[in-house]
Amino acid sequence: MNALAEAIGSFAVTRWASRKSRADFERWQAAALRRFLDRDLPRAPFYGKPPARLADLPVTDKALVMARFEDFNIHGLTANEAWAALARDGRAGSLTVGASTGTSGNRGLFVISEAEKYRWLGAILAKGAPDLLWRGMRVAVILPQNTGLYDSARKSKLIRLAFFDLTLGPEHWREALEAFDPTVIIAPPKMLRHFAAESFQLQPKRIFSAAETLDPVDRPVIEAFFRLPLDQIYMATEGLFAVTCRQGGLHLAEDSVFFEFEPAGEGLVTPLVTAFRRRTQIMARYRMNDLLRLSEQPCRCGSPLCCVDEIVGRMDDVFRLSSKGGPILVTPDVLRNAVLKADRRIDDFRLVQIAPDAIELRLLPTLADEAAASAHQAVRALLEARKATATVTLIRAPLPLETSRKLRRVECRPERAP
Repeated sequence: MNALAEAIGSFAVTRWASRKSRADFERWQAAALRRFLDRDLPRAPFYGKPPARLADLPVTDKALVMARFEDFNIHGLTANEAWAALARDGRAGSLTVGASTGTSGNRGLFVISEAEKYRWLGAILAKGAPDLLWRGMRVAVILPQNTGLYDSARKSKLIRLAFFDLTLGPEHWREALEAFDPTVIIAPPKMLRHFAAESFQLQPKRIFSAAETLDPVDRPVIEAFFRLPLDQIYMATEGLFAVTCRQGGLHLAEDSVFFEFEPAGEGLVTPLVTAFRRRTQIMARYRMNDLLRLSEQPCRCGSPLCCVDEIVGRMDDVFRLSSKGGPILVTPDVLRNAVLKADRRIDDFRLVQIAPDAIELRLLPTLADEAAASAHQAVRALLEARKATATVTLIRAPLPLETSRKLRRVECRPERAP
């Protein structure tokens, strides 16, 4: 099957699946998952034979996949060979190799075929901008690293795609971005907010937040500047996991990924993902590091795909603290809300656990003193209510735009915290 046919086929399947009833969709998904377990999964040496049930497979994670990379891809490509390919041009024969930026931990590798690359393109177009496709699209992708994934878009006559390297900083490509005049922008929320703060001359028809947690404090600033609703693409090294529909629902990509959820406390879950449309690098029951709050209601758009109310943050950034009753965990959303609800004038901050019993709250010097004091007291009160033994230090300092790492307003520094 040629590349264009793969993209069109994926586009069609993605649109078709979104029109099914939930019961019909689950039957279709179960059949697709069974096919994957019988036909594709056994081709990876790590598995070797089909399981009776998905639940019979072991749970995997990034550390295991990176340690035994050659056992999880059907071509036996080793991690060293993949890194070498990435250092050249990202090609290993007919395969494309990519990696995460590593800005939030160890870098993870992925390897995909040409067919999978175009399948990904068809799916993301079907979910993100089916109505814009036929009018021609100029897509600006502003991320820390270009990967071979985007090559498929460049070869389409309906799409002009330009990649702008986040790590270089916007001063290096502002002029080129404005001249490109994108109809669709995909960028981290901190960069979309920077466009607003610096009054970039941009008039897109759609904007997507990607690659970082979208904090509630950023949304109104971005939407007011662009005069558009801010949509999300939830995507990681491990694949495409959710895209916002036109009604604003962030739908899980259940048409290509089977999700299992592990409870993480406070009504949150962490996903185990099985990517049943991937055939080169097998990903089954892979534990993600993200904290999600699932929606209890179906979306108004009528799609059978479940929705996520909020991507709260990462398990890495849960504060692990001591208390008189033993160890306690405080999730990023609870900490974030404590700061933001303390005073309406607070629109940026950093809250960092730097040691088992020490937390730093960083606020802008221009913020009113009483607002800063309220936030400081709110965090201390939150911890006191949970009987946590930790000091909170207030620091007044600039919060510059960082392009070399992901923005994490609530962060547990693993090198110094427990």
